[in-house]
Amino acid sequence: MASLGTLYVASEWIIRVAMLFYVPQRRPPASARAWLLLIFFLPWLGLVLYGLIGRVFLPRWRLEMQAKVYEALKVLGAREHTADPPRPALPPEFAPALDLAESLSEFSVVGGNRFELLPDYDVALDRLVAEVGGARDSVHLLYYIFAADQVGERMADVLENVARRGVKVRVVMDAIGSRGGLKRLAPRMRAAGIEVTTALPLRLWGPNKARIDLRNHRKIAVIDGRFAYFGSQNIVSAHANRGLVNEEMMVRATGPIVRQLHAVLLADRYFEVGDIPPEAREITPGVIADPTAGLAQVLPSGPGYNAGTTEDLMIALMSAARARVVLTTPYFIPSESFLLAMELAARRGVAVHLIVDKASNKPLVQFAQQSYYEELLDAGVHIHRYFGNFLHAKHMSVDDEVALIGSSNFDLRSFALNAEVSVLIYDRTVAAELGQVQAHYLARSEHLTTDSWARRGVARRALENLARLTDSLL
Repeated sequence: MASLGTLYVASEWIIRVAMLFYVPQRRPPASARAWLLLIFFLPWLGLVLYGLIGRVFLPRWRLEMQAKVYEALKVLGAREHTADPPRPALPPEFAPALDLAESLSEFSVVGGNRFELLPDYDVALDRLVAEVGGARDSVHLLYYIFAADQVGERMADVLENVARRGVKVRVVMDAIGSRGGLKRLAPRMRAAGIEVTTALPLRLWGPNKARIDLRNHRKIAVIDGRFAYFGSQNIVSAHANRGLVNEEMMVRATGPIVRQLHAVLLADRYFEVGDIPPEAREITPGVIADPTAGLAQVLPSGPGYNAGTTEDLMIALMSAARARVVLTTPYFIPSESFLLAMELAARRGVAVHLIVDKASNKPLVQFAQQSYYEELLDAGVHIHRYFGNFLHAKHMSVDDEVALIGSSNFDLRSFALNAEVSVLIYDRTVAAELGQVQAHYLARSEHLTTDSWARRGVARRALENLARLTDSLL
């Protein structure tokens, strides 16, 4: 009779062989490689983790609800409201990217918008708090992190005040990112008449189970249906990461784009609650002074929407670029196609600038992203490591023609797993303002060179390469 040890070893080899055939199905080679490596060394642990987070899936009930959400989007601001969307006046090279954006996004291009960039953390927070405090009818918030710190307390106080005077307040918080806010702030907010909804609550079994690492990473605020805030900034202190001070990019928007952002927010609420609040149906875009100005469209991405929307659009924009591309992100774990697009743009003479942090709150992610630097530098990409603050902003500019600003990092997790939202802005004024912000970043960055980067130690290279093997798990 075989011993338990023999049976255990045999079970490990059965797992290895079976997963060798199963894991690569409909999966990029890099992702399959990472999972198979883990399963080869730790078969049972790898099998359990793969069962929990190995596949991007939505349970049937969420797929059915997504169909209902698409119907809700038609009411709340999707493309049916714009029968003949305006076409941005861009060079012909951008035509494929425009067509792709129109086909991938649930929203068409709309004009008559105004955008105010708010790169200063405290200024952005003060503007948001003041606008929430002055609300007359409704305040709807959706945040990945709504922390139980001094910033969260401040926002909760304002929300409770406006709720007590009759403003309808609804807040959606991610179950993981906002666990502190849900535990400590949500009870008192609910007591004040505020609706607090948990996005993607943890359910490991039962009919509503879903992957525990699928998170709602969006940051959207809509006040009275007339003003919206979006970008990278959460409701949390700038000092939340020990030893680092966050620097963000928040944007205040007015115009028809507000309705599109509102639709994304309400669709996420619909996932959890199952209805559309009555005040949402009464929202109108308002008077549009110039429908050809401030052209923009919202790009929601993540499970339940078109897969890879933000990544695909960024690749198309890099292919269209003629002179300059600037990419800003705290976390850079690119797919092979994204990496190739950057390299090809640089090799055909486009000045491609990648702005990342010199110090990170996620060392393993930083080691993994640094493993790509040598290849990018050899292709002619300019890499700038920002110092001083922790630059958590996520945006892109192309040829001073187009700006893309949102919540999505430039990594596999944000592009494939998280629920994200970005806004594609076809406005040279906004692109120029973003260019000024990016110039500030460049002035406070260390510009890597091929020679200087090649001088890093052997141990560091080894750590980078080992971390890169886990890129699909980060």
